[in-house]
Amino acid sequence: MNKLRTIIVDDHPIVIEGLKTLLQHEDNLELAGGFNNGAETLEYLKANTVDLILLDITLPDVNGIDLCQEVKQESPETMILILSNHTQRSIIMRAIQNGANGYLLKNSSLDELRHCISEAVTGNICYSRDVMEIMSKPSKNELQGAPQLTRREKQILALLAQGKTSLVIGEELFLSPLTVDTHRRNLIQKFEVKNVAELIMVATQQQLL
Repeated sequence: MNKLRTIIVDDHPIVIEGLKTLLQHEDNLELAGGFNNGAETLEYLKANTVDLILLDITLPDVNGIDLCQEVKQESPETMILILSNHTQRSIIMRAIQNGANGYLLKNSSLDELRHCISEAVTGNICYSRDVMEIMSKPSKNELQGAPQLTRREKQILALLAQGKTSLVIGEELFLSPLTVDTHRRNLIQKFEVKNVAELIMVATQQQLL
């Protein structure tokens, strides 16, 4: 059996090492390396053949979903399985639209990962069990459209997208950091996301940024 030349792309070195340890005895995989960012991944792809990439979405220099598209342009035959903590249905759909062959949450079992790899090899798109459940249930936001934001929430969302802290935002808008934190929490709740990174990603997708 030809082994799948595999690389792991994740911003946490400990995740890369953990996956290497987990997968080192798999008969159908040849682990060729791990990368912490998109630039090194693309550089490696230009000089090496890669059959499979296990790819995180949160990277320091590029969104993993955008990187997915770049990888497919550089190497259309390379299979990409997203391994992420992002559970937003719209994010999963966009990853598949950008060429991903499957999407798994990081709490998936080794058996689920094995199954998705074998499905990808046969040309199928595969999801872990939890992702299948997410895909089968449209979120309230998707049914209702983008959430309605106040003028102040739009201002704070734009400043959060620029990477500014509550303290800096408070100084710019003449608000206390506590008030800014309250708006931040309200935004996270309205968009049904877990953190500011997801908030910015979803708001961008809904063309609010």
